[in-house]
Amino acid sequence: MTRVAIVGAGIGAEHLAAYSELPDLFEVATVCDLNLARAEAVAAPYGIPVTADFAAVLASDVDLIDVCLPPHLHLSACLKALEAGKDVVCEKPLVASLAEADRLIAKAAETGGRVFPVFQYRFGLGTAQLRAIVEAGLAGKLYAGTIETHWNRDAAYYAVDWRGTWAGERGGAILGHAIHIHDFLPAFLGPVARVYAELATRVNEIEVEDCAALSLRMENGAVLTSSVTLGAATDTTRMRLVFEGVTVETGLSPYKPAQSAWQFTPRAPVTAEQIAEVLSAVGPQDVGFTGFFRAVAEALEGNGGREVTLADGRRSLEFVSAIYQSSRTGLPVDLPLGADFPLYDGWLPA
Repeated sequence: MTRVAIVGAGIGAEHLAAYSELPDLFEVATVCDLNLARAEAVAAPYGIPVTADFAAVLASDVDLIDVCLPPHLHLSACLKALEAGKDVVCEKPLVASLAEADRLIAKAAETGGRVFPVFQYRFGLGTAQLRAIVEAGLAGKLYAGTIETHWNRDAAYYAVDWRGTWAGERGGAILGHAIHIHDFLPAFLGPVARVYAELATRVNEIEVEDCAALSLRMENGAVLTSSVTLGAATDTTRMRLVFEGVTVETGLSPYKPAQSAWQFTPRAPVTAEQIAEVLSAVGPQDVGFTGFFRAVAEALEGNGGREVTLADGRRSLEFVSAIYQSSRTGLPVDLPLGADFPLYDGWLPA
């Protein structure tokens, strides 16, 4: 049983709900937030105590610190948790630069602590189905694909003082919204080799981008596009992936795109019967945060393989760094990126 402290009662409320679905694996010992009333509202239905004292949480006997704070506080909270001998879960974006990511990687190596960046989109029936089709050899090579992150974020959303700012949010739609679906690329389709990006701020009067158009070439040669906006009428996330043997289409769920079954349309010589046979063997799956936390528990128990790793978190920031560099120079950027990359120390404007 892993004892958990949730630090930050905003998105932390959703984390708590997921932990509660895994009572044999986790015990949430406390919810920590400077706003005690908000913490109480989240924790009271579960009978969990609250505190505003992060230092006391670090000194307690919890095993895992779940960082659900605003982005500009992630690095300091993660470093303190590792130094206190804790393992860490950290919401997206993990940190605000490749340099900070490498600093966190070094601290984890020094302390022996584990850091699990939050990318819950990986978990669900749809992704399990795709993995099964690929492993069965029916997909073949990936040719092309499209990704859409079309959400609705109005002025009321940005009334929270740190949102929409470089100082508080560290970035816009690329960093805070589409980062989840972009994590899907290396997790399931292989590394990104090149990105060309156009970013714009068109929906809200904010400092950071709220629209994007990306052109991607994967290491395996596939070409993809990603369209991002926070000015849609509704919230939808969608992918259409064209493989040699099958075309894959997700549903439209914005926050749990893998929750439901996906559509797999065969291309000859692959048959519908072959697809159906593979999919029939895919059983029920934990979805979203619940699947993510189960994978964390497996890793902590020494049965890892499905968890999101610190290297995955760095890879997501590498992609973000490349996007900002491409947008500012008007040129494509090749990946991977090293310490000599112009935005290695951060993409925040000077």
